Amino acid sequence: MLTGDQALTEFIRQTIRERGPVSFAWFMEQALYHPELGYYSSGRCAIGRRGDYFTNVSVGPLFGRMLAAQFAEMWELLGRPDDFTIVEQGAHHGEFAHDVLTAMQDFPAPLRYCIIEPFPVLEARQKETLSGFADKISWRKFVNDLEPFSGVHFSNELIDSMRVRLVRYESGGDWQEKFVADSGDGFAFVTMPIADAELRSQLQKVPRNDDGIYETEVNLAALQWIEDIANKLRHGFVLTVDYGYPRLEFYAPERTVGTLQSFAKHRRASSPLNDVGHVDITAHVDWTSIAEGAERSGLNLIGFTDQHHFITGLLAKYSPGENERRALQTLLHPEFLGTRFQYLGLSKNLPPVALSGFRFAREAKTAL
Repeated sequence: MLTGDQALTEFIRQTIRERGPVSFAWFMEQALYHPELGYYSSGRCAIGRRGDYFTNVSVGPLFGRMLAAQFAEMWELLGRPDDFTIVEQGAHHGEFAHDVLTAMQDFPAPLRYCIIEPFPVLEARQKETLSGFADKISWRKFVNDLEPFSGVHFSNELIDSMRVRLVRYESGGDWQEKFVADSGDGFAFVTMPIADAELRSQLQKVPRNDDGIYETEVNLAALQWIEDIANKLRHGFVLTVDYGYPRLEFYAPERTVGTLQSFAKHRRASSPLNDVGHVDITAHVDWTSIAEGAERSGLNLIGFTDQHHFITGLLAKYSPGENERRALQTLLHPEFLGTRFQYLGLSKNLPPVALSGFRFAREAKTAL
């Protein structure tokens, strides 16, 4: 009988035998999100000092408390409505939601919290973490299952784990796409002509430097994601936190091998094609493309900055206690998390607004 990782590897190999080489986007989807065997969907993903990677929530409840202050300000800017909803996507075990709801226990209006979670094992862990707030929380499997809402859609380190297309070119040549084949000894990359019109269209925005071999990623899934959110948000905000670059920096000539990485136990793995289902696979975010997709979908760009400036801006709304100073330093310090993460803020059906988190930010369109 095959173990879980063997079963996932064999499923991918069988698919390749039947179809031929598969796009890396499909491979990444199976490795991370196969319904039973993927790195995330199986519940195998571990966050924190003893896990595979470290994130804002790993610092402790301060991150959730400070974002709760930002959400409260959003409610104020919306005119103190009675139907304010926080939608979180990528909630892992529910720690962030727990910290936010604890901080907002005395919120002066009905508050609804909805988690987008497609995987039963993670929903079960979230329900355990959030058992004290059962009357405030609901779950949906996908963004498209949401009822239209007013409030805020929030995500932390979600976009970097969406499936990406891998592309490459050689000097004087055309773009090609990297697919995954079975070499007999394991999985291997092969290149094939690009047939996808959407991918070709997006590549027209990528600056080229015809000097040698250049490889990079295109995240079409993120563009569909932001469109889906825009279709569900009636009135309010989108705030997403992740790591990436504006387009010109993302596709800088010197970044010849892109940003794709795989991690296990805080160490980079040798290849995303190895240890399938047991490593995290990520790619940095092209923030300019997300902002452009958001504006095409009817959202307005209201802010873009790094975590150091965002958290500093929030200090006007939340003053950490003495016991939170160390956590604050970790969130702020450039050598820890302060410059690793960026915040993108969007709004819908609102006049121009200024969120405290962006009070020290550069003008967003210029930054992107």
